[in-house]
Amino acid sequence: MDIEKVRDFYEASYSSQGFAAQRKYPNEELCRFVGRNFSMLSPEHRQSVRMLEVGCGSGANLWMLAREGFDTYGIDLSFESLLLAERMLKGYGVKATLSAGDMTDLAFEDGFFNSVVDVFSSYCLDAQSGRAFIASVSRVLARDGLFFSYFPAKSSEAFTYHKPANLLDDDTLSGIYRADSPFAGNHYPFRFLHPLEYEQMLTEAGFEVQYSEVVSRTYGRRREQFSFITVEARKVA
Repeated sequence: MDIEKVRDFYEASYSSQGFAAQRKYPNEELCRFVGRNFSMLSPEHRQSVRMLEVGCGSGANLWMLAREGFDTYGIDLSFESLLLAERMLKGYGVKATLSAGDMTDLAFEDGFFNSVVDVFSSYCLDAQSGRAFIASVSRVLARDGLFFSYFPAKSSEAFTYHKPANLLDDDTLSGIYRADSPFAGNHYPFRFLHPLEYEQMLTEAGFEVQYSEVVSRTYGRRREQFSFITVEARKVA
């Protein structure tokens, strides 16, 4: 995977647009994940839950995780995004441990985290790198740790009608080059999966899938549909 191409895109985006390059509020499906699994924990217990967001961007999800009382970590390949994330966290009066790095080779100890979350971030990895990412997530998760992902689904029309983009592998486009497509202008690898493909990949990596749904929305005043897989899995092996 051309990681430099992805990094350059986001460095330029965050540098030129600042917080406008990304949403400012947390992903709804991530909030549901937190509610399903952690809402019953006391504030004292939450402080012992280490939670990592990969591809944390400018901190739109991180501030919520930190504010909920988790021991929060964020990693991103863009230095510009991490500077913004620091400002975002400070604005909400919360803290998180931030670092720049590659999500396919997470620089943390084995079993360090209780939860790892991926909100529309690992889609920029091609099939081979995507499998490396899942293996890295499994390594840094403690046994019974939870993984959450919000990921593009192959039922999206952006995948079905992807020309003039090319397929890099069975799952990955060379980018979103159709001008009227959702996420047009993202000229770097853009991967889609079928829910069963994602579940199989997680199962093979030692996870037990415990939640898997597809969330769809339209773009362009209902002109085109884009779908997301929302999945959570527990590390069992």
